[in-house]
Amino acid sequence: MPHVRTLECTLCGAEYDPEQVVYTCPEHEGVAGILEVVYDYDEVRERFDADLDGAIRSQWKYEAFLPVDDGAEVVSLGEGGTDLFDAPNLSEALGVDVLVKDDGRNPTGCFKDRASSIAVTKAKHAGREVVTCASTGNAAASLAGYSARAGLDCRIFVPGDAPAGKLAQPLVYGADVLAVEGSYDEAYDLSVEVTENYGWYNRNAAINPFQVEGKRTVGHELAEQSVVRDEVPDWVVFSMGDGCTIAGAWKGFREFHDLGYVEGTPKMLGVQSEGASAIHDAFHGHDDAEAVAETVADSIAVGRPRNTVKACRALEESGGTSVVVPDTEILEAEALLGRTEGIYAEPAGAAPVAGVRRALAEGVIEPDETVVVVTTGFGLKDTESAKRATGDVTSVAPDMGAVRSRYEPDGSTGTRVR
Repeated sequence: MPHVRTLECTLCGAEYDPEQVVYTCPEHEGVAGILEVVYDYDEVRERFDADLDGAIRSQWKYEAFLPVDDGAEVVSLGEGGTDLFDAPNLSEALGVDVLVKDDGRNPTGCFKDRASSIAVTKAKHAGREVVTCASTGNAAASLAGYSARAGLDCRIFVPGDAPAGKLAQPLVYGADVLAVEGSYDEAYDLSVEVTENYGWYNRNAAINPFQVEGKRTVGHELAEQSVVRDEVPDWVVFSMGDGCTIAGAWKGFREFHDLGYVEGTPKMLGVQSEGASAIHDAFHGHDDAEAVAETVADSIAVGRPRNTVKACRALEESGGTSVVVPDTEILEAEALLGRTEGIYAEPAGAAPVAGVRRALAEGVIEPDETVVVVTTGFGLKDTESAKRATGDVTSVAPDMGAVRSRYEPDGSTGTRVR
């Protein structure tokens, strides 16, 4: 990988060989020494010759930026290349110009496919036959799907309360799914321990330095889509769990700006639930708060985020900030996104919409600004939360009288008043 210069510790600056399987800097206790992939951008510029015309079939349009060997066999299901939608109805409802990048349309229904494609590609190149990760559900399904594609064994650790729909998906892909009798953080710690004991390839995005690099392609895509639209948004909004996604997105957009491909950069807004707000607390100087993870948005239910440093750096460098919202507002946002724009997102994917509403109320976002919300997971992954957001179906008798009583209460209009 001539375009990858080194792996650098975010805490002490120690450097490691990017050709080796290295997860964190051993100079720091536990997994605190998160590594950053550092590139030779002169080499990247020479390698990248694609047209920035908005035609993005997959994230591999940006292969020149990705940490894979020249000529390596890539494991792909067509991830990335998601559209950036105008959202006039949602904009009217929120009172600000909003666009939606719907990454729930990725092959396994979530944003994490961008990282899993890289993980499985790297695992195959390293000669590993077993891949693993800890997950609340989405990363498990994603890694399992890509492992099946590559013919690798997949062993997943999930918290016992993960949504049933998310656990069914990796089982269909043939993964061995172990429900840990504890929290996501306990499942995470166990996945790290088995990695050390068995030598399996670990996809955990917070500690595997190459996973953030896959996620950063969403920043490349947003930058290219901004070029096509001739407008850089004022804000790009993500929900935050471990912090990897917003960190990667900012890195990708910033790279395109630094290389002169796009003029200007957006401010990043990170959104967390009040029940799992560790990154928000750290960014605002309250990192001594007790670590908890109690939220309906299971994909961001992380009590001890491992990538807080990178996430906070993205917020600070971009001139952005973070907000927290209660679960009630997240569920309201899920229903609002669906009924205004026909986009079905799981709670963590809808949280950015709740975050925009909160940021507008707090004066963080101004009504004359442009905002991109990135939805990161498809709604069918958590139908129970959707029922909480919308209520259940209405039962009617099988005759016209039942229909008339619902839609023609005054016997005249035939139109139901919402």
